[in-house]
Formats: sequence, C-alpha cells, structure tokens
Amino acid sequence: MTKISILVAEDEAMLRVIAVEMLEDAGFQVFEAGDGAEALELLKANPQIALLVSDIKMPRMDGYALVEAGLAFRPDLKVLLMTGYSQVPPPPVLKARDIQILHKPFNLERLCALAAEMTA
Repeated sequence: MTKISILVAEDEAMLRVIAVEMLEDAGFQVFEAGDGAEALELLKANPQIALLVSDIKMPRMDGYALVEAGLAFRPDLKVLLMTGYSQVPPPPVLKARDIQILHKPFNLERLCALAAEMTA
C-alpha cells in the first residue's frame, strides 16, 4: 500500500521534528521544510504530496503565501495551517477554500487525526 504524502512546513525545529515523527508513526510519508520557500520547492518536486501542514508565520515566505503559490499549480492540495497567534484572518483568496487551522499549542494526536481525516 502506498503511503499518503504530507509536507510539514514549520520554522520551529523542535515542533517540526515532533510533528514529523508523529505523522510518520501514524503511517504517512512526510517531507519537511524549515520555511515557506523551501516548502514550495518540495511541493513542486513532489506531486504526490496530498496535504500541506504549514505554520503561518515563517521566514522567507509565510504560510499564506505558500498556500497561495501551492494552490496555483496544485488546486487539489489539502491544507492545514498552524499558528501560535490568536486570530490571523486568511487572505480573501484562501477564505473560499476549506482550510483547517490548528492553534498552538495543540495536541499532536489531533494533528494526526486531522491529517488522516483530510486525506481519507
């Protein structure tokens, strides 16, 4: 059985490592990026990625810009955003999409459950 591919874009190394480990333990193939620009390159190079899990505030390219760029060439991409900031409203272009937002700190089991639900 082919594993579902997920890309985790998170500039906070500890959280990224833990999230990647949990998702791999849950049976996903996981790509990881430390910022939005690196994540966009991975998305372009790996068309099998089904779900983008991205922090909103990151260096070089924030999560919103990453999602917009990713959806431009992968309209079917599923998106789960993470943020430590209370309410950062998504830009209008993203409001029309079904984008889930996890507020930090969150339970990593919740991340895995949402990933499974969104890629089912």
